[in-house]
Amino acid sequence: MEVPWKLPHIILPKPASSSMRPQGAVRRGAIKSTLKEELQEKSDGSSEKGDEVGEEKLSPEEESASEPVNLEVIGTNTGPTMFRLPSQDSLSGENTVSEEMLAEEARKKSKEEEAAAKERAAQRQQLAIEELVQSERNYLRMLQICSVDIRSSLQQLQPPLANLDRLFLYIEDVMEVSSRLLSLLDRRPSGEPQFLQTLCDSFLSLSSDIEAAYKEYLAYYNQISIVENSYKQKEALWNEIVRIIKASAPEVNASSLSFFLVMPVQRIARYPLLLQTIQKHTDTSHPAFKLLEKTALTSIALNCRINEYKRFREVADKYKKTETLTIKDKINRLNPHSIAKKTARFSQQLKHETGIKPKLVDEEFDAFEGFFNILEHGILVLLENVETYLLHLQRFLDCRTEEFDLDMDGEKSPICYKEITTALRQWILPTFEKRMRTLIHKPLCALRDLLVGPRNLIRKRLDKLLDYEMIESKSTLSYDEQAVADTYRTINTLLLNELPRFNGLALQMIWSMLGTFSCMHKDLAADMEQLFQSFAQQLPHSHLHPSAFWEWAESAVLESAKKLQTVCQNVEDTLNAPVVQPLSPSSQRRLKQLTDKHGSGKIYQVASTVVGSRDLDLNLGRGELVAILSEADTRGDKRRWLVDAGGRRGYAPSSKLIRYHQAMEDPPPSPHLIVPLDVTGKRRHSYTPESQPMRVVRQPYFQVIAAYDFTARGNHEVSLRVGEPVCVLEPYDKRGNREWSLVEAISGQRGYVPSNYLSIKPVEARPPGFVF
Repeated sequence: MEVPWKLPHIILPKPASSSMRPQGAVRRGAIKSTLKEELQEKSDGSSEKGDEVGEEKLSPEEESASEPVNLEVIGTNTGPTMFRLPSQDSLSGENTVSEEMLAEEARKKSKEEEAAAKERAAQRQQLAIEELVQSERNYLRMLQICSVDIRSSLQQLQPPLANLDRLFLYIEDVMEVSSRLLSLLDRRPSGEPQFLQTLCDSFLSLSSDIEAAYKEYLAYYNQISIVENSYKQKEALWNEIVRIIKASAPEVNASSLSFFLVMPVQRIARYPLLLQTIQKHTDTSHPAFKLLEKTALTSIALNCRINEYKRFREVADKYKKTETLTIKDKINRLNPHSIAKKTARFSQQLKHETGIKPKLVDEEFDAFEGFFNILEHGILVLLENVETYLLHLQRFLDCRTEEFDLDMDGEKSPICYKEITTALRQWILPTFEKRMRTLIHKPLCALRDLLVGPRNLIRKRLDKLLDYEMIESKSTLSYDEQAVADTYRTINTLLLNELPRFNGLALQMIWSMLGTFSCMHKDLAADMEQLFQSFAQQLPHSHLHPSAFWEWAESAVLESAKKLQTVCQNVEDTLNAPVVQPLSPSSQRRLKQLTDKHGSGKIYQVASTVVGSRDLDLNLGRGELVAILSEADTRGDKRRWLVDAGGRRGYAPSSKLIRYHQAMEDPPPSPHLIVPLDVTGKRRHSYTPESQPMRVVRQPYFQVIAAYDFTARGNHEVSLRVGEPVCVLEPYDKRGNREWSLVEAISGQRGYVPSNYLSIKPVEARPPGFVF
């Protein structure tokens, strides 16, 4: 067993020339002795100077350094030798006390610094909140000065400023939402702890309204700048505007309208900065910190959506414009770049049509575009019908029948009709026409004009799609190619977002106008009923029962309508009958070819030159012959007919096609009059029985009979025998199929029989019934 051995006490004197403190435990002991003396002096209240003059008192460090140090050697024969101070245990306890005191002082200092930092953060937070509220108040005051004081002064200028209302468009919406925000913030003083909660709740509740107001203003701000620049072109006018601005707001020293009108653009971008500043100086343990963080993120997202909307509007405004260019202007615009771009698009389109390359399909967009095309066609057809309706109404009003004296004095009925017609023309129908033009025709015209923008965007999307398909497969894109891809994606996204909304609003407008149209006719019927009630006792048929009167009125109207339709058809046939001109040999060959292929009833002649402006349109010269294949295009538009021009097939406008009547060399003789063969001489224009006797030929009669035996297969059919006479009631069935005819047999039974089982037989005398 190894026994530790001790060295004798060794006194380590302090070097006289060294001012350094002992190392290790010796230094810690010296420091501890100093602290103990300081504590002892504080406890005694004062330090006594007990030492006599000339006697030098050593410091604790010097005393500890001058005392002998006993070293205990611990070690073994084989291990290292270690030394230990005899006072090491007592010094370690004193060190622990001093470290705790230092740590306590450090904690106190840290708490003080933390409290000071929180106080500074609270002050900065309060300053940021006050800045937000006060800047919002000043911002609203500036907008009120601009839109009220300055605007009212500008409206008094003579001559009136052009486009002045456009200059302040959408600014009322911005002021309204800013005023609402301030009213919510003023409900609680800004110094209260709960004000931060109120601020966040107010901003979040108005975020959608703020976005709706500011996005329209920012999207329209470029037009505001254009209007202001137009005023600057006139120096005298602009000087007067500047004078009004300085007189209305002398405290801000503004020299242009843009000083005020640009404020909303700056304000919406400042909301995230102010909210983030408040969030930066708000403690994370604050109850409203999470809500404040959400509010700041909402303001950032709001600005992003507004910028995206503004970018979409700029693209839409760029491509939806319709330019009316002359041929010279179009030629001047041609350059190698545009020619190469259009050639590439045409090549890409050919590849799609021939199936060489598949087309990029977007089913969602195709559905929206198809509905838009149907809606566009319906709006145009409805507008055309309304214009025709108004034209007929105007022609009726122009026909002043009451101004004619029909020499019917003493007859009550004509006088009543004249008074009724006068009231209709001077009171009821003019009012109805005015309402019709205001409530139906004008909105329809505006809706038709709105169709131009989406139509141009759809066409531009097709062009950009062809460009995009050519660069889609590339891994890296150049700057210009990236711009093409971004433009296509922007237009496509814009149409996918806005086209459904446009379709829905347009459809809603159409339904509203149709409802208004119905209500207007209901009011018209009520006014006419009121008018006729005053003359009811003086009119004929007034003694009839209401049911009998309406039956008479219906039959009279239908009979008059049938007569009017006959007259209109005769007039139309007379007006549309073309003057038959001799055909060239090539036209005669085409006529024979088309007649043999399609029949004479399908032959039409071009009334005026046709120049194709759309896909699959034909270019036709005046007088060319075509055969009608379909009286509508693939979209159901009856204004474009599908025609065969002798090998070429395409579309032509129906308004420029008239039915072709072939000239007959020997017109058929009249079945009623026969000119004697022995009559010679020049034909007269007037018929004279004495000089040219004519004999009347009896008109032949025809009888429909059954050509074959037919056995009925059901209750809706009737059985016939060969030669049995029948009466044809309808030459078709209920579905309009002419393969079946509704007949009545001699027995009185009615039913359907095949039309090809019937034949016509001439008879000399008129049979008692069943005449064809």
